[in-house]
Amino acid sequence: MKRVVITGIGCVTPLGTGKKALWKGVKRGRSVIKRIDRFDASALKSRIAATVDNFDPLNYMDAKSARRFDRFSGLAVASAGMALEDAHLEIDRSDGVGVGAYIGSALGGVANAESEHTQFVNKGFGAVDRLIALSVFNGAGACNVSIVFGLKGPSLSNGNSCASGTIAIGEAYRLIKNGHVTTMLAGGAEAPLSPLCFGAFDLIGAMSTRNDAPEEASRPFDRERDGFVMAEGAAVFVLEERGHALRRGARIYAEILGYGVTSDAHHMTIPRPDGTQAARAVQIAMKEARTAPQSIDYINAHGSSTPLNDKTETLAMKLVFGSRASRIPISATKAMHGHALGASGAMEVAIGLLAMQKKFIPPTINLETPDPECDLDYVPKIGRRKDIRHMLTHSFGFGGSNAALVIGSSEC
Repeated sequence: MKRVVITGIGCVTPLGTGKKALWKGVKRGRSVIKRIDRFDASALKSRIAATVDNFDPLNYMDAKSARRFDRFSGLAVASAGMALEDAHLEIDRSDGVGVGAYIGSALGGVANAESEHTQFVNKGFGAVDRLIALSVFNGAGACNVSIVFGLKGPSLSNGNSCASGTIAIGEAYRLIKNGHVTTMLAGGAEAPLSPLCFGAFDLIGAMSTRNDAPEEASRPFDRERDGFVMAEGAAVFVLEERGHALRRGARIYAEILGYGVTSDAHHMTIPRPDGTQAARAVQIAMKEARTAPQSIDYINAHGSSTPLNDKTETLAMKLVFGSRASRIPISATKAMHGHALGASGAMEVAIGLLAMQKKFIPPTINLETPDPECDLDYVPKIGRRKDIRHMLTHSFGFGGSNAALVIGSSEC
């Protein structure tokens, strides 16, 4: 089996674009959630979101591509380009067979389809973008990344809700580990801030209604949490077979040591109350990584700020780590950047990698009154210095999808 390392980070997030801006936003320790200004949300219960502002696709791709791509694909391509640049990796377009793309997304281009449907209803077929069929399917992000950068290996996607980005990274890791390719661009992208996409989650009461204090709305593990706050964004990584990376003299951020994925097989929106399958995903990842519970130095939590998920996540960590669970620092950064659905897991991997590099654990802001059922060390309000040799990150999605990654520092 091959060893798999991460050599490039690219991201477009509400906290900032590019790894330096992202980390600056994390260290600032403040929420960027605000009132929605993309559309009229006055009829909805939730009217807040975390947005990527001032994103100009022309800074990352040619004008033809910028016109052709919808926002979700544009975010994916921009992030992939940054990751390749960060890895100092040039793709040989005459070859490219050993390089693939795996981009997860919960909704893909559905927001764009919604916009075009409005044009159709109001003005007829003549007003609809003639390329709509090429932008709305879930795999468009990965396909566009492959086309733009000349990747002739696998071009893959998944739509496993909020676990999509983490699953994409895990499955790309497997492809390299099993020797099918040497390099993958992997991560997640999401652009869900349109009236119907946003409103669909509002209808099921999943989102926070703390509209008068947006910056305080996402509050993972806090007793007063009332739902997640939707966001947009993307993060993509260069994953390489370790020998390939070493031969070309690449800088290695970290090594992916293990990956686990399970299903609650319980309910579309309610997590399995006993947390067993969320715990099992972590246990599978740790077993593959040959990492004992006492070796995990930091956990980047899913921490969605929903009443049931945060409680179940806490229970799952207790099942995995036993009495040590309360001694592992855990942070939930969605309190700062919101929940970008399928891109969130990838964005949190980026934050985790930078935390390892900077030796600093981000805080869980807005954790004012801890829920008695969420009684672990969630690094409230203020981050802390710490060497991180082994990190766990996990994501949960609708339908009971559970995904976990164990990542080791380049020094391990």
